[in-house]
Amino acid sequence: MIRFENVSKRYPGGQEALSQLSFHLAPGEFAFLTGHSGAGKSTLLKLIMLMERPTSGQLLINGKNLNRLHSSQVPYYRRRVGVVFQSHQLLFDRTVYDNVALPLQIMGHPQADIGRRVRAALDKVGLLGREQQNPINLSTGEQQRVGIARAVVHKPRILLADEPTGNLDPALSAEVMALFREFSEVGVTVLIATHDIALIEPLGCRRLHLHHGRMSETGP
Repeated sequence: MIRFENVSKRYPGGQEALSQLSFHLAPGEFAFLTGHSGAGKSTLLKLIMLMERPTSGQLLINGKNLNRLHSSQVPYYRRRVGVVFQSHQLLFDRTVYDNVALPLQIMGHPQADIGRRVRAALDKVGLLGREQQNPINLSTGEQQRVGIARAVVHKPRILLADEPTGNLDPALSAEVMALFREFSEVGVTVLIATHDIALIEPLGCRRLHLHHGRMSETGP
């Protein structure tokens, strides 16, 4: 599903954020991306999201070379990718329902389809019945669940998360990780960037570790 072949990323001024990365994540694989602050985790995720382009190397998603994807095709590509952020990035002037529905509205889905999908996504994260609440009245853990529902409401094939448990206590963090695992079990490729090694080690999952832009692997 996700394949990096000798991918490097350099920024203006010569800073090399990533250096000759090569790895493959299969459909439905559940993996973690670790490394120190500044190691290149966010840059790697941005390459998959096409917020950045590689300086060299090949990045393939489901066999398609993203380097050859025209800018006009980027919005359509992103419909296959869900993203969860540490800070939720919710709209506090809108209801829970409106926040989750936003990606579908942008894609032009019929209203009846939007309602069905939003309720299914909220049910998946345990928030069905909270549609009309304002996210600001929810707990931090519940806000993160709204963010997850929004990321998966359009049924992406890839789910990326950037420090999704950074603001949560250990119990809530474990619940969020269990949610991500459930998505991988139905075929979604999940890659989570995190610094919380103590949380992910007991899970026994594959770990892609970045150190100054270079990668090593641990786990199954």
